[in-house]
Amino acid sequence: MYPELGQLALILSLLLAVLLSVVPLAGALTGRDSLQAFARPLTSGMFVFIALAFAILTHAFVTDDFSVAYVANNSNSMLPWYYKVSAVWGGHEGSLLMWILMLVGWTLAVAVFSRKLPSVMISQVLSVLGMVSVGFLLFIIVTSNPFDRLLPNVPADGQDLNPLLQDIGLILHPPMLYMGYVGFSVAFAFAIAALINGRLDAAWARWSRPWTTVAWSFLTLGIALGSWWAYYELGWGGWWFWDPVENASLLPWLSGTALMHSLAVTEKRGVFKSWTVLLAIVTFSLSLLGTFLVRSGVLTSVHAFASDPERGSFLLALLGLTILASLTLYAFRAPVVHVRARYSSLSREIFLLLNNVLLVSATLLVAIGTLYPLVLDYLDLGKLSIGEPFFNTTFSPLAVATGLLLGAGVFSRWKKTDGGWLARKLLWPLAVSILVSAAVMISYGGFAVWAFLGVFAAVWVAVATFWDLWDKSASRHGRWHGLQRQSRSYWGMVLGHLGLAMVMAGATVVSNYGIERDVRMQPGDRATVGDYEIVFVGIGERRGPNFTAQYGSFDVYLDGNLVTDLHPEKRQYPVGMSVMTEADIDAGLFRDVFVAIGERISDDAWAIRVQYKPLVRWLWLGALIMAIGGFLAIADKRYRIRVRDEQSAKPASAAGGKAVEATP
Repeated sequence: MYPELGQLALILSLLLAVLLSVVPLAGALTGRDSLQAFARPLTSGMFVFIALAFAILTHAFVTDDFSVAYVANNSNSMLPWYYKVSAVWGGHEGSLLMWILMLVGWTLAVAVFSRKLPSVMISQVLSVLGMVSVGFLLFIIVTSNPFDRLLPNVPADGQDLNPLLQDIGLILHPPMLYMGYVGFSVAFAFAIAALINGRLDAAWARWSRPWTTVAWSFLTLGIALGSWWAYYELGWGGWWFWDPVENASLLPWLSGTALMHSLAVTEKRGVFKSWTVLLAIVTFSLSLLGTFLVRSGVLTSVHAFASDPERGSFLLALLGLTILASLTLYAFRAPVVHVRARYSSLSREIFLLLNNVLLVSATLLVAIGTLYPLVLDYLDLGKLSIGEPFFNTTFSPLAVATGLLLGAGVFSRWKKTDGGWLARKLLWPLAVSILVSAAVMISYGGFAVWAFLGVFAAVWVAVATFWDLWDKSASRHGRWHGLQRQSRSYWGMVLGHLGLAMVMAGATVVSNYGIERDVRMQPGDRATVGDYEIVFVGIGERRGPNFTAQYGSFDVYLDGNLVTDLHPEKRQYPVGMSVMTEADIDAGLFRDVFVAIGERISDDAWAIRVQYKPLVRWLWLGALIMAIGGFLAIADKRYRIRVRDEQSAKPASAAGGKAVEATP
C-alpha cells in the first residue's frame, strides 16, 4: 500500500505545482494580494508531498520491498543498510525523485527566507519555480515512476546495486551535485521575475546573488566529490578524463562562475544587467542540458542513468521549451534596460568583463567538444571522438589567462584605475610569482612551457590575493584590527581565489609530473615509482558483507625506510557476477602513492598499476576551500533583506517595463 501512497503524493504535488504556477502569478500581474498570498502555502504543501514520496521510496529500499520494480532493480537483501539508503538515488527514477525533492526544497527555502521581499517579486519567483516543478513532476509521473509494481511475480531478491555505486562517494556526490544543479533554478526564477517586472537593478542583483553563490558552492563540492570518487574507485588513478557526463556538470559551473562575478558588477555598479540576466538563463539551461545528457540515452558512460528514447524526448522538449520561452521574454524585455555608466579601460568592471568573456569562451569550448560528436552521430554523418588531448590543449590557455586576469583584477578599482599605480602594485607579486614558479620547476626536475605557465598562474593568483589582503589589513590600530574589519564577502572572495589557485597548481603539477607504471609483479618483486620503492608481499583473501575479495599486500619504502603498507583489492560480487578493482592509496598533502591490482597473469604473477601523484590532493582541498568561501560570502550582512529594499521595489512592479537607468 505504501508505494501507492507515494504515487498519490506525486500526483497531489503536481496539482499543487500547477496551482503555484498560475495563482500567485495571476495575483502579481493583476495586483491582487489575496492571490499572491497563496504562494507560500502552495510551496509548503508541494514540499510536504514530495518529501512523503521520497520517504516512502526510502522505506521500500530499507525493508527490501522487491514488489517495487525500482527497488528490485537497484538493491539486494545482502546490501548493507547504508547502501540501501543511498541506492534510493542510485538509479534513474530515484535520482530524479531526489532532484525534484531538492527543487521543491530550494523553492521552500526561497519562500521562507525571502519574507521581506516585495510580495509581487516573490510571487513571480515562486510561480516560475512552480512551472519548473510541473515539468519535472510530469516527467517522473509519465515516464519514470519509481513506484511501479512487479505484481504478482515478485522476485525473491533484488538484482543488487551497481558495485561502482557501493561507495561513500555515491552517498555524498549526487546530493551535492544536484543541490548545485537545481539551485541555479532560483537564479533563473529571479531573472525571469525581473524581466517580467522590468526591474534589472541593484536590488534584484543583491536578492539573486546569495542564492547563486550557494548553488555554485554546492556544485563545486559535487564536482570535486565526483572527481575524488572516480580517482580512487575506478582503479586507474585519473581525476578528470573529460567524459561527456563530467563535462555536463562543468558547463553550468563555468557559466555559474561568470554569473556570480557579473552579479557583483550589477549590484555594485548597476551595469551588465542584460548580460547578467542572460547568464542566469544560460546557466540553468545548461543544468537542464546536463540532465538530458545523463538521462536520455545519448551517452554511454559509467555516470549515465537511462537509455529510454521516450525519456530523452520528454527532457529535450522540456529543455527546448525553457530556452525558447526564456529567450523570447528576454528579447522583448531586455532592450528596455538602459544604463549610463562610465569606467576606464583598467577599471574593475573591465577586468570582470574580460573574466566573463574567458569563462563563457571556456563554456562554449567544452560544449562544442561534448555535443558536436553527439550531433554528428545522431544525424548519421559519421562518428568523431573528441577526447583529452583536444580539451587539454584548448582549455588550458583559457584557464591560464583567467588566472592572470584574476590576479591583476584584484588590485583594480571601480570606475577608474591609474595604469602607473596598477603597474607598481603588480611589480612585486610578479617577481615573487616568477621566482616561486621557477623553484617549483626545479624541485620537480623538469621544465615545460605549459607546466610553468600553469604554476605561474596559480602562484600569481595566490600571491596577488595575499598582497591585496596585506594592503587592506593596514590600520592605525594594527593589522589584526584591519583584518577584523573586512567583510565576510571579502573573506569569501579571498578563500575562493586561494582555492582556485590550489586547484590550478594541483592540476598542473599532477598532469605534468605524475608517474604511472603498469608492471608485472609476483611476491617478492619490487617496482620503483618516483622516489618510492614498492614491494609486493603477497595475496590474501577476505569476505565482505556482499562480496569476496582477493587483496594484495604491498610495502612502500622511501630511502630504505618503510613508509606504509597498502592493500588493494579485486572484489567479486556474486549477485551480479561483477568484478571490481579497489585501489589503495597512501595519501599525503604533497603526494599520493597509488597501487591497484589488475588481472592475474599466471599462478603467482599479477598486473599491477603503481602511480606517484604529486599535489593531487590540492585539487579537492582547493575545491573545498572555494566552496567554504562561497558559503562564507553569503553570510555578509548586506545580503539580509531590508525594509527599504521592499519599499524601493514597489514602484518597479507598477512600472510595467519602463526603462531603468543607472548613473554613477
